[in-house]
Amino acid sequence: MHRSFEEDLDKLRTRLIRMGSLVEEQVEFALRSLREGNQELARIVIDRDDKVDKLDLKIDKQCQRIFALNQPVASDLRLLLAAVKINNELERIGDQATNLAQIVIDSPTAVQLANQIDLHRIAQAAYTMVKSSLDSFINNDPDLAMHILPSDQTVDQLYNSLRSDLIEIMTDDSSLVPDGAQLLLALHDLERMADHSTNIAENVIFLTHAKLVRHRAVNEDATE
Repeated sequence: MHRSFEEDLDKLRTRLIRMGSLVEEQVEFALRSLREGNQELARIVIDRDDKVDKLDLKIDKQCQRIFALNQPVASDLRLLLAAVKINNELERIGDQATNLAQIVIDSPTAVQLANQIDLHRIAQAAYTMVKSSLDSFINNDPDLAMHILPSDQTVDQLYNSLRSDLIEIMTDDSSLVPDGAQLLLALHDLERMADHSTNIAENVIFLTHAKLVRHRAVNEDATE
């Protein structure tokens, strides 16, 4: 019975890593499609969103099954709790990647405006956070997770700056309002992507150190 429980946990971790790899690639492809105006790549992202959703449901059901059939404690319980939360964050990042890809399909001229305001500054920062948060989970690296947390503030600053630039551009040239509105949505998705990456990093710290991290501070009093 114990061996079966350990096997279930190993399978859960493996499946969660697979989910992370898929979502990371979705983000990479979505950002490339936005940078290049590559509609073929954008369609790949959109078509694979269903695969992300199905894997999300499988992981969620697997967690429920392990909870129902066992009484996990300490580190095993932390793994299950972290898995549920990380899976949820990954599914949302996948949705945001799909939103970005959809912009390339629906508003191809928005790509030019994105290049004009250098939207890719925040895109690269968000992608780095996604990749690093997943690396921290895969490698059980709480130090990397801690280094991710301050990056969220950098993304927030870029979001505010680029949002102001877009509003100014749309105010000066009303013909750019449709594309500008799409890029405002893209900015929001990128900012939220960074937030979800931060949440993953926080859960890695919880998983490895049994410490709750909120608002970039470690609660030293947290217990298992």
